[in-house]
Amino acid sequence: MSQQCSTDHDRRAFLRTVASASMLGALSLPTLAPLQAFARDMEMMVKGPKVPDIAAKKLGEHTYVVIAPDGFPNPKNQGMMSNVTFLVTSMGVVILDSGASVQIGEMVIRQIRKVTDKPIVAVFNTHYHGDHWLGNHAFVEANKDIPIYAHPLTTSAIKTGQGEYWQHLMERSTDNATMGTIVTPPNKDINHGDEISFGDVTIRCHHHGKAHTPADICFEIVEDRIVHVGDVAMDRRIAFMEDGSYLGTFKTMDALEKLKPNLWLPGHGQPGKDVLKNNRELFEGIYGACVKAVKEGKPLEEAKAMVLADPRVKKWAPQTKGFEQNIGSYTSLAYTEAEVANF
Repeated sequence: MSQQCSTDHDRRAFLRTVASASMLGALSLPTLAPLQAFARDMEMMVKGPKVPDIAAKKLGEHTYVVIAPDGFPNPKNQGMMSNVTFLVTSMGVVILDSGASVQIGEMVIRQIRKVTDKPIVAVFNTHYHGDHWLGNHAFVEANKDIPIYAHPLTTSAIKTGQGEYWQHLMERSTDNATMGTIVTPPNKDINHGDEISFGDVTIRCHHHGKAHTPADICFEIVEDRIVHVGDVAMDRRIAFMEDGSYLGTFKTMDALEKLKPNLWLPGHGQPGKDVLKNNRELFEGIYGACVKAVKEGKPLEEAKAMVLADPRVKKWAPQTKGFEQNIGSYTSLAYTEAEVANF
């Protein structure tokens, strides 16, 4: 555990001691009350409040998911914006994406304990956007030797700027509800084709190049026939595609569809059998309209109008969180990619 983590622990321990009436028996009651209140306020500044419990939903024999109710971080949801999955295996509990804060990780641990008392033995991160890995901190506090698996590009990105960027972004977006979360990068590399066994459960890793980011790993939960797709496909949500590729996303979806799972498990939204199909239809509408605009020599401004007029986009736009805020950047990316692909 890092020196910063130890310092935070020491500070919180001190504040809890100050807040304890039994430890302050020598003080008069008029003095004690404001001092206790001050200690509680100071501890909240060091670490944000608990995240309300969200019960885990069982998806398969071994697979459970804590589904985030909101698509974007804000003070009300305290950063609970992406799904956290856990697998109960014969060797222990395995986490697929750990959430956006230490508080979210701790909330998930509480849900795990309602299902099993088995130890938490591993964490997997799909990519380097912080809502999928900042919760690593909670699981390292629960097990300091826990292996945290991710693609090497994910680990590198977290260590070279994405870690601090996402830590501060979550704090700003939630009015410091995620305060106290420490950047905790992965410590084990995984790559395409790797299989890791946890007794009665096998996790098979799939990486097909740049999709949502250059580093996306999708996890096939072999025995349950469920594929965790991270943010390669989302259920009625779009955001943070700046590092991504439409053509790469289609390539990854093509490869994943050959797996023919019973269920797709996205990083955002509800699991379902049509998650890839629905998200792909929206993306094909955006990218297809931009390809047409490029071929006709139309500028970006006209391309956006063509995107909004595409029937596939019109079908999904009203029910897609983040559409209005992000369609401009999505169109710009699609237009630029179409230019490169067609010339």
